[in-house]
Amino acid sequence: MSAGVHIIAAPGSIPAPHIEYGQLAPLLIVFGVAVAGVLVEAFVGRSWRYRVQVPLAFAGLLAALVWTVVLAWREQPFHVAAMGAIGVDGPTLFIQGTILVLALVSLLLIAERSAAHFTAQASALPGSEAEQQTMTAGIRQTEIFPLMMFAVGGMLLFPAANDLLTMFVALEVLSLPLYLLCGLARRRRLLSQEAAVKYFLLGAFSSAFFLYGVALLYGFAGSVRLSDIADQAGRGAGGEPLLLGGIALVSVGLLFKLGAAPFHMWKPDVYQGAPTPVTALMASTTLVAAFGALLRVYYVGFETLRWDWRPAMWGVAILTMVAGAVIAVTQTDIKRMLAYSSIAHAGFLLTGVVATSQQGLSSTLFYLAAYGFTTIGAFAVVTMVRDTGGEAAHLRRWAGLGKRSPMVAGVFAFFLLAMAGIPLTSGFTGKFAVFSAAVDGGATPLVIVGVLASAVAAFFYVRVIVIMFFSDPVADGPSVVFSPATVTAVALGVAVTVVLGVLPQPVLDLAGDAAAQMFVR
Repeated sequence: MSAGVHIIAAPGSIPAPHIEYGQLAPLLIVFGVAVAGVLVEAFVGRSWRYRVQVPLAFAGLLAALVWTVVLAWREQPFHVAAMGAIGVDGPTLFIQGTILVLALVSLLLIAERSAAHFTAQASALPGSEAEQQTMTAGIRQTEIFPLMMFAVGGMLLFPAANDLLTMFVALEVLSLPLYLLCGLARRRRLLSQEAAVKYFLLGAFSSAFFLYGVALLYGFAGSVRLSDIADQAGRGAGGEPLLLGGIALVSVGLLFKLGAAPFHMWKPDVYQGAPTPVTALMASTTLVAAFGALLRVYYVGFETLRWDWRPAMWGVAILTMVAGAVIAVTQTDIKRMLAYSSIAHAGFLLTGVVATSQQGLSSTLFYLAAYGFTTIGAFAVVTMVRDTGGEAAHLRRWAGLGKRSPMVAGVFAFFLLAMAGIPLTSGFTGKFAVFSAAVDGGATPLVIVGVLASAVAAFFYVRVIVIMFFSDPVADGPSVVFSPATVTAVALGVAVTVVLGVLPQPVLDLAGDAAAQMFVR
């Protein structure tokens, strides 16, 4: 049974809330570590902050992950916590566990000292410039760690929210730290700050849509709880303008967060301008959290209205797949290309959402886990390929990398092939799962568009491989800088991508069991 505190109120007084601390422990641990990190920034000397923040962040994420696993295996998780504001069930725990694991791997990249990256580059520079590089490389903002923990805490709360107001609070808690994290790049500072401002302005705009949609749904149902909205909609009031308008506006806020077209404009600029470790965090954990919230809203609150929202979701999925795949072909910056790749994958994931079935839910959960590790591994490789100006972002700088560093180029090619959906990789298994669920759900035309978009996407993935292995290296080409934490992140990405491609059944079964424990009503 879950631990809780219940105080009997005196007659006539407001009853004290019933808080199930055991069910909320992963959230409380992460937020507690975030607050502790702020105190470290305030009271610990500059030279000691990094040494305190890194173990603190790792310990917090690991403890939250262990507690999440205990909650998932101890009993059938069908609980509504915090006076009904938070739902604890199978899909929520699977998504939270995925977010925590991906956050731990991303933390390996974020915690890597920048001096380890630049020292090798500095040795190739003239004396004074080399001294300047080495001297400034060790200075790094340690506030990145509490900001990351606040963002991860919001991501854990986002898919667990059982009412729309809690979901809005979670949306802001995860978004505001990310706006700041995007502006912390040292090398291309103006580009990074521009990306942060764009992300903030567009994010605030989408949050306003979400909040206005919540107001319309409250006007329709007299409640912001998802189960109450579903009950009201199930009474035959599906054509109410307030209901349909609220669904549309709430959907805008959610689709913006996962980068679905036509709300994807922020993604390439932010991915390009943000520090690459932060980009890896956003590309993996934020996508998982956003899809978790989308699944909860549509599979719980709007479940009885599937025939109203499915046609619109068809259009969004098609536009997202086509836009992401086609525009990626024109990109020459490696991070912008991966951003449009992420947009295309969001479209593939939406085909699983459109299935509106237990199979669609389980396949989407598996795809999120598989794609998260692949994209972190890909961005980890990007951080390793560097020249005197920082990361080698332009594709022409990657020419001949297969001859300079065959292992690194081979690993990056493997990640690209996994994103393309080549068999024996996690990408193939994930796409096959969501496409199969969509076919069973009567969305065969959507699957055909998805297969064609995958073929287009394979072109720009293979183009990068050709550039790396079949082009002559440039004279002043980039060098590959190895560091222990980054290499560990890459190795984990490769291992999971291989295992989920060759032996995916245990994780598929895990996702299926989680989907069977459907969202709490």
